[in-house]
Parts: sequence; structure tokens; C-alpha cells
Amino acid sequence: MPANRGWKSPYVLLTITMLLWGSAFSSSKSVVAQMPHTVAALLRFGGGAVALLAAVALFGRPGAPASARGGGRAALAGLLGVFAYNGFFFWGLSLAPSLDAGILIPVLSPVLTSAFLLVTGRDRPSGGRLAGLALGLAGAVVFFFGAGGSAHGGATRLTGDLLYLLSAVCWAAYTLIGPRVLAGVDPLRATTYATCAGAVLLGALAAPDLGETHWSELPAGLWLNVVFLAIGPAAVANLLYYRGVGAVGPASASLMMFMVPVINTGCAMLFLGESFGALQALGALVLLSGAVLAVARGRGAARPRVGAAPTAGKKPSEL
Repeated sequence: MPANRGWKSPYVLLTITMLLWGSAFSSSKSVVAQMPHTVAALLRFGGGAVALLAAVALFGRPGAPASARGGGRAALAGLLGVFAYNGFFFWGLSLAPSLDAGILIPVLSPVLTSAFLLVTGRDRPSGGRLAGLALGLAGAVVFFFGAGGSAHGGATRLTGDLLYLLSAVCWAAYTLIGPRVLAGVDPLRATTYATCAGAVLLGALAAPDLGETHWSELPAGLWLNVVFLAIGPAAVANLLYYRGVGAVGPASASLMMFMVPVINTGCAMLFLGESFGALQALGALVLLSGAVLAVARGRGAARPRVGAAPTAGKKPSEL
């Protein structure tokens, strides 16, 4: 079976990634409810770093480690996609429902990615594409207005949603540099370097709060949740995302992000009892419609500059 078919297809890998990420918002919220948000972020990605280091030792391809340049690119990815993204994300979770995060981050991220590709000339503008971006922006404004002014919102929720917006900016940048991180570096090692670099920075951020955590009072269920977040959404999902982005490019990978709001909404409502008002629901629908239009219209315009999809054992080319 060809490497780009069946379970090894980049779209299958990206689908698994979205399932893991979609469930991670509500899981992370339940952890943040029982400890400082900085410590929750450290546990998730510190554990993810340990899991990835173990994977490298067990399954890593033999050979020389990445060059200093390749390691530096991976560390930059960790700064954006692990430290900055999760610093804002977990802070936002301490202020706003995970339901908002599951709408804003995965929907705004592809909109921002698409806008950057247009501005930098890496994608071709079209009327439908520009209309989608404008519609997405309008939906975001309505969503934020609902967060601050509805019976389900308030200043705290609005602040949390603004932090989610910053997370989306970080994730868009992380998506765009993903193929360059992969160039010359095995995906497993690239993911490990990025996660370890981000986890070290998250550790420095969490250090003042470690003494304030009541470790002996934490229930067993929370630790099971932390293990799931570390191995699934933090380690496995990031690895699969790197592979997917390297194979299909950032534009197509961003399109897959639209699965996450559906998965997260079900988890947040079912397990946490979260909800939002009519104005936020309207804003979410407008934002999602604009994002789909903006990204889908340019799906064929922004492709990795490679001759064919990478096969097993070969490294993707740079964008």
C-alpha cells in the first residue's frame, strides 16, 4: 500500500490529530479548575516531552542528530506552538469556558494562516477568498461582543477570549513554519525538540506557582486526565500534525482544523455543562462560515513546492 494511502494517509493522521485536540479543550479545563493554569500547562507538556523522549529512544531512526540550524528551527516552533500558544491558552482557560477556546482557536487559526499567505504573495487572492476573510472577521467581532455583553458573558469571559485570540495567532505562525521545521529533521525528533523547548519555558513560567499547588489533595482522576493530555494531545497529536503539514502544506492542514469545534462543542456541553448565548452562537456560525469560505477557496493555490507527496523514509521539501 502506498505510504500516502490507508492509515498512513496525511489526512487520516490529521483527522486523528483533530479528534485528540478536540477532546483536549474540555480535559484541560477540568485540570485548570484544580490547580494554577501555569502548572496545568507544565504538566501537560512536561509529560508530553517525557513521552516523546521515550519514543525517540525506542522508535527514532538511527543516524546523526539534527544540525544546529535544524534544532534551532524546532526550538522556535516550540516557542510559538508550545510555550506561547499554551501560555495564552491555559491562562484563557482560567477565565473563560473551554467552549469558547474550541471555537475561536481552531477557526481563527486557519483564517489568520490564509490571510498571511495572501499578504505575503504565497497565495492568490480571489473575490470569494476575500469575502470569506471579511465574513470571518465580522463573525469574530460578533462573538467577542457576545462574550462581553450577554447574560452568559462578562468582562472575565471576554478577557479569556482575547487570550484565546492570541493563542490562535501563535498557532497560525506555528502552522506556517511547520514545513521548514521538518526540512532535514526527522518528524519525531522535530516534534520532540519543539515540545522540550516549550516545556522548559513553561516550567520557568510555572515555577512560582508550584509551591501553591496542593499536590496531596489532587484526585486520581485528575492524574489520569493529565496522562491523557500529555500522551495524546501533546505528544501523539503534535507528531501527527507535523507529518500532516509536511505532506499536504499549511493551507490544507488548516482546513482540517474545522473538525475541532464540532468535537469540542460536544465534549464541553456533555462533560462540563458549558454553553453560550444566542449572540455568541450567531458569531460562531458567521465566523465558521467565513473561515470555511476563506480557506476552501484557496485550498489549491497554496501548495508545498514539491514534485510529489513525500514517501516513507523521505523528508518533505521546504515551502
